[in-house]
Amino acid sequence: MMDEDDAIKRAARARKGSPFLNTAQAAHYVGLAERTLEAMRGQGQGPAFRRHGRFIRYHIDDLDAWSARQGGGRRHV
Repeated sequence: MMDEDDAIKRAARARKGSPFLNTAQAAHYVGLAERTLEAMRGQGQGPAFRRHGRFIRYHIDDLDAWSARQGGGRRHV
């Protein structure tokens, strides 16, 4: 199992270097388990993703937009 601090550092580096995150980074970014994000993808739910060859990638803007559309929370202006 990956150390959470390592995952945070990897996601931060990815955000600085590339707007595309792999499934593990994207799951951490939105606060979900990797398997939950994979299941949502398989059911046609969750944030938009892209296929880069055989790899699944999530664009940070798509993750932010998906997160903003999720209801139930208090909105900050």
